Amino acid sequence: MLDTIFKGIFDGGTVSVISVPKFLLCMVVSLFVGLLLAGVHTYKNRYTKSFLITLAMLPAIVCVIIMMVNGNVGAGVAVAGAFSLVRFRSVPGTAKEIGAIFLAMSTGLMAGMGYLGYTVLFAVVISVFTLLYNRFDFGSKKNAERYKVLGITIPEDLDYTGAFDEVLDKYTLSHELVQVKTTNMGSLFRLTYNLVLNSPEAEKELIDKLRCRNGNLEISVSRRENTVCEL
Repeated sequence: MLDTIFKGIFDGGTVSVISVPKFLLCMVVSLFVGLLLAGVHTYKNRYTKSFLITLAMLPAIVCVIIMMVNGNVGAGVAVAGAFSLVRFRSVPGTAKEIGAIFLAMSTGLMAGMGYLGYTVLFAVVISVFTLLYNRFDFGSKKNAERYKVLGITIPEDLDYTGAFDEVLDKYTLSHELVQVKTTNMGSLFRLTYNLVLNSPEAEKELIDKLRCRNGNLEISVSRRENTVCEL
């Protein structure tokens, strides 16, 4: 009875029909893996409710699509073409969010092909290493303290071209003037630099040297942040 209900109307003798128990088993495994990946993503990450729900459901969605393709090359090409036309109707996400989406899609693909053991094993291994990387702040603390944004206010009669290069060459690995704008009704200039410091501990010494050259006007140093957008 169940095989009759769930048999496709276009199925022929050469097409193998997925049984209901196998279909449900793949769905359950995919939902479990999606829940695991969503839970791991909440550890030391910023997230939204909609993104977590999407991440939890994505393996099951991809799994069903792969099962419905069921070895049909023509259908596989059609599915790939359909996915290529779809884009997220929102702002771009961070690299970590995009990686989480690809991970969820990969597990769904494996489950849809029937490799349920490999699906769970892959999800568990990746989740363990993700937790370890986040736990020890892999690749973040040491370099983040070196990247700074420097703002210098100077009087309008000071030629800023190369005025601070000598000091910046001494205290930074690299520096770049990225913005110049007038302020205070045009009586002052505001210079903005992107810096990579030689040593974060020498930050105050750098500011003191710059104050001697800009007439003790305002100087600001802030951490350089990449633009972070949520899906």
